[in-house]
Amino acid sequence: MTSPLDCRTNDANEQYSDGRNKGNSEEQRVTTDRFSVSGQTAIITGASSGIGKVIAERFAADGANVAICSRSQEDVQSVADAINDRAENGTRGDSSDDEGNGERGDEAAGGGRALAMECDVTDPEAVEAFVEGVVEEFGELDCLVNNAGASFMASFADISENGWETIVDINLHGTYRCTRTAGPYLRESAEGSGGTVINVASVAGQAGSPYMSHYGAAKAGIINFTTTLGYEWADDGVRVNCIAPGFVATPGVESQMGVSAGEIDREKVARRIGMSEEIADIAQFLASPASSYVVGETITAQGVPRVEESPDL
Repeated sequence: MTSPLDCRTNDANEQYSDGRNKGNSEEQRVTTDRFSVSGQTAIITGASSGIGKVIAERFAADGANVAICSRSQEDVQSVADAINDRAENGTRGDSSDDEGNGERGDEAAGGGRALAMECDVTDPEAVEAFVEGVVEEFGELDCLVNNAGASFMASFADISENGWETIVDINLHGTYRCTRTAGPYLRESAEGSGGTVINVASVAGQAGSPYMSHYGAAKAGIINFTTTLGYEWADDGVRVNCIAPGFVATPGVESQMGVSAGEIDREKVARRIGMSEEIADIAQFLASPASSYVVGETITAQGVPRVEESPDL
């Protein structure tokens, strides 16, 4: 009888079902490269800080050209300048741990370039100008990360109609506008099999959240939108997926809760607050060829699950 340990030892001439050799270092490198976004062009909305900023830095460090936007040109320009400085100096400069990545090609060594533009996702004309500017600059579009969002805490009774419409417009309608505008370019992605859309929702859209009914409703809409569009655009070769983060130590959360990313131990499993880098890990996976069989899904990242515990008797 062959032991499980024996099964792990593969001769270099053995092959996987797709014909690749097992134990071949070159084949292993190619497998690792399937998690890379090098050579892509990606749009990341709401990238002046927090999750969007870190996703942009991560993608660029891996060799992707990134187009980033926010409602303030000044805020987002500083992010792009830092990315371009690192690219020119030949340093990766992302926020992640530089472990186990092996050697990259020359393009990824210094990272991709960044383009910053002011864009309010509630303005259809601004969205159209942004997407067209990106394609004009880089010649293609392979990935759209719908990260722009906003919220404020208030009881349902205290949310005015204008307040409700504003939050839904930024989060849900903004995702719609950017996706609709980018769609034709994503179908023509130079990657050969269509592009990717990555929507950023929230656990508030899955289970609700007190004092955030407007935000939770908008994020729930994004999750459903992801499933539906994932089905509709699959035949066009475009993969649509979603990330639903729990509490993440962004500057906004730090100002509200007093918890900074520097206080979080990423090695600790038993926690319910994450880091922007952990969401960027998921985004990179969803934008890469490694997630080719993931379509219309929402990946929840909230740490330890919230379960019904037995009452103390």
